[in-house]
Amino acid sequence: MTHSARHGPLWAMLSTYYSNNAIMKSINLKEIDKLPGKRLSDKDIFGFNCHSGLSCFNKCCRNLNLFLYPYDVLRLKNSLKISSDRFLDSYVDIVLRPDNFFPDVLLQMSDNSENTCPFLRASGCSVYPDRPDTCRTFPVEQGIFLNPDKNKPELIHFFRPPDFCMGQHEDQELTIKSWAKDQKAVKYNRMTLKWAELKSMFHNDPWDKQGPNGPKGKMAFMAAYNLDQYRDFLFNSSFLKRYKVKSATLKKLKADDLELMKFGFSWIKFFVWGIKTKNMRLR
Repeated sequence: MTHSARHGPLWAMLSTYYSNNAIMKSINLKEIDKLPGKRLSDKDIFGFNCHSGLSCFNKCCRNLNLFLYPYDVLRLKNSLKISSDRFLDSYVDIVLRPDNFFPDVLLQMSDNSENTCPFLRASGCSVYPDRPDTCRTFPVEQGIFLNPDKNKPELIHFFRPPDFCMGQHEDQELTIKSWAKDQKAVKYNRMTLKWAELKSMFHNDPWDKQGPNGPKGKMAFMAAYNLDQYRDFLFNSSFLKRYKVKSATLKKLKADDLELMKFGFSWIKFFVWGIKTKNMRLR
């Protein structure tokens, strides 16, 4: 979702629904105003509402390249009451795009004539309370960029429903903040932002000759997306003989998937780039 400014002037990554595909697209911020859709400030008002009475209901849940972020996978696998391993084996495609040094995880569409989302039913989304961040934020496209003059990443938003979307003609008035609250997307947005900051660090190749599919790359992928396997690695390997972790932190990691994910993000930074973290240290 982001490119760090250290890799160029100012960059952003947008999670969008271009051509009815949820994609991640890198842009130079000098080109930001050339993007289609209406750019929204925090105070701008837009009209939108989605409900089963619309003629387009569920139409946007077809033929998607829907990127899943780590928190999406966490919520979906828990919703389905299956392990991370089983979810990754059954529901995703893992792809490595050109000029990218960390794999992307895409939701695998159903093998039918319309390539529908595997969680789509006649009544709507069967995992609606745990639907991915991109679905939750639609039809607002969310971008994140890192400004070298500021310490925190900044969000940019575009209102860009597809032409077939009738929800854009509804009279419910929203702002970016009220829409996120309405869709219970605040925590999702926060975790996507954390992942975006980490993912931006893979703009350059950190793997030497091993590549992202080498042992080190596979370990980093596990820490981000395969939480059950990562937890097993922490507690049932030699990890704790090599790393010092506070007992209070370990207690959280045993029981709380979200804390485990945050810890995993910090560990990736340390493991790949040697960036120190307060959560752990080498013994």
